Amino acid sequence: MIPHYPLFINGEFKEIQNKQDIINPSSGKIIAKVSVAQKEEIEYAIKSARDSFDNGPWKNLPFSERKKYVLKIATGILEKAQELAELESLNSGKPIKESTFMDIPSSAATFDYFANNFEKFLNEETIKIESQIANAEAKLIREPWGVSVLIVPWNYPLLIASWKVAQALCAGNTVILKPSSLTPLSALELAKIVKEAGLPAGAVNIINGSGDAIGEVLCSDSRVDMISFTGSNAVGKKILEYTAKNVKKVTMELGGKSAAIVLNDADLELAVNGLLCAIFLNQGQMCTAMSRIFVQDKIYDNFINDFTQKAKRIKIGSALNFETQIGPLMSESQRKKVLEYVKQGKKEGAQLLCGGDIPQQEGLKNGFFFEPTVFGEVSSDMKIFKEEIFGPVASVAKFSSIEEAAALANDCVFGLAASVWTKDTSKAQSLAKTINAGTVWVNTYGMFFNELPYGGFKQSGFGKELGKEGFLEYTRIKNVVIDKTQDSKPLVNYWYGF
Repeated sequence: MIPHYPLFINGEFKEIQNKQDIINPSSGKIIAKVSVAQKEEIEYAIKSARDSFDNGPWKNLPFSERKKYVLKIATGILEKAQELAELESLNSGKPIKESTFMDIPSSAATFDYFANNFEKFLNEETIKIESQIANAEAKLIREPWGVSVLIVPWNYPLLIASWKVAQALCAGNTVILKPSSLTPLSALELAKIVKEAGLPAGAVNIINGSGDAIGEVLCSDSRVDMISFTGSNAVGKKILEYTAKNVKKVTMELGGKSAAIVLNDADLELAVNGLLCAIFLNQGQMCTAMSRIFVQDKIYDNFINDFTQKAKRIKIGSALNFETQIGPLMSESQRKKVLEYVKQGKKEGAQLLCGGDIPQQEGLKNGFFFEPTVFGEVSSDMKIFKEEIFGPVASVAKFSSIEEAAALANDCVFGLAASVWTKDTSKAQSLAKTINAGTVWVNTYGMFFNELPYGGFKQSGFGKELGKEGFLEYTRIKNVVIDKTQDSKPLVNYWYGF
């Protein structure tokens, strides 16, 4: 029997007649039916979040109580870890090994970290002002924004939802979470965990629907105070238009075309293996995917040969098989998009070294699989160099000097992440300063820590997630000034001389 998933609004589950099919990308089969929010449900969710913030207890709870609720969510995720991992892989095509050992425990760890640290991030700051005309004391107070709409992409459905929900709740906001309509299942399972944790009604609302259908309503409504969006540039630009109707706080983590720079003195095995992960993990469906790999001339041939041979050996298979190293792409439309980029790369003269097609093995024909693909001899004027493919396609190019490498890395409208591979960490740090990206990894990839801020530059968006800096995005700062003039009245008392 195919399970049905309701919406979660005002502390209750709400199943409605209008539903959509959810597809397993490994098989192309329907695995669930999910309620789709209509105007009535969107209005109900906004009103519930607004009423809960304005009149409910969440923002006024003692920090110790807020902490207990958020820790219960972390515990709930761990208690259902196996179930959530299987669901995430079933819905998104992410290999079960990744869901089990990365996504689910990292989601729980995010709630745990912010529950245990938000209080110190919210500490009031006192600033004393002493000058010839004033003697004052200011209190800088951090407050929640209010109603926060959190919009999550399909590539890391539960993990990115956890980033946003944990920070927003710990800051005292009420939440409307909108997962991607392609991958809503783990977010709706999170609703069950929130319900079991006993949070006040309206503190968390989770609704499903396509961005085209409900995005404008959520983002333009004057009762919404903040939008936190992770997704494509095209959708991000629409959201900016929507929010302009009623000015509000916005953070955006958009696309990327991340660059890896491999210097002559790099540990070749480390660089090859690390960059296989950096582009083929999650089928390359990562904003931070190192899709542009620049290799210094002396080791280029050795790198490209080793990298290509190992890419050919990556095991393609069903997302629920623990031996699978690369699963299906999210959808048939996503696969068509990747295939078009491959055709364009060949047309523009890039050298296809492996992959580039739909696998024909038995057992893979009904899913949305695509071969790990490596291009060599890629130049900066090619479309596969410039645009985000969001698939398992690596573009490898050669460089001579470090200055040339930095110029190639920066020759891009995006600025999300980069990596540098060298045994000389001093050289790596110097190079990192010249790269226009929000995160630079040295001799590694994908090291996301709850303690550190994450977010990009240029067309990759603005604002941060995680760390103290990311958490404070979910707060507004208030300046309360108290005059401390002793034995006389402040200057403002005499200004008009009455």
